[in-house]
Amino acid sequence: MTRTRSWFLPENPDVLGMLNAQATATIEGMAALRAWASSDPTGSDRLRAAEHAADDHKRTLQTALRTAFVTPIGAEDLYVLSERLDAVLNGAKDAVRESEVLAMAPDEPVKAMCDLVAVGVGHLAIAFERLARRGNHDDGHDATDAADEAIRSQRDLERVYRRAMSGLLVETDLREVMGRREMYRRFSRISEVVIEVAERVWYTSVKEV
Repeated sequence: MTRTRSWFLPENPDVLGMLNAQATATIEGMAALRAWASSDPTGSDRLRAAEHAADDHKRTLQTALRTAFVTPIGAEDLYVLSERLDAVLNGAKDAVRESEVLAMAPDEPVKAMCDLVAVGVGHLAIAFERLARRGNHDDGHDATDAADEAIRSQRDLERVYRRAMSGLLVETDLREVMGRREMYRRFSRISEVVIEVAERVWYTSVKEV
């Protein structure tokens, strides 16, 4: 009788593909955010749906990291990139929800900040794609270039934020001042998280050199 030997190889799931799938869902969420800021009544519902989809991708990635034998970049880096990207979309969803609760429709500064957050996320998605190509045709510098573009877009958002806050100094309606200030601060915090993700791309790239 011949005994058949079975070899059980460790799993090697496409974790960077999962991160890219989360980024794609986040981009869809950013498109919905921009629609909301432009007074599209479907924007908030589309944003919530995108947030749920992105959250599913995040959970899939986290589960895969528990069983992956090797990963193309550090497992901790993958976890942080995914978790921080999730925080960007969660922040956007919460900002829209608060706007609805306060009955505070988006104004021009909020619209501009939504646009710039979306631009930043687009650059982050490009950075993730380039991280996935490392070892083939790219050496990682292209990923950091995209990360730099993400940071640059958020510097533009910071300027919008400062002008918007200065504009509140001449506003006499206290409710308007308090509501707008909170909205502006929320988007400023979302922007800070976009920068955190971009900085992690840099950290990941430098560590892997």
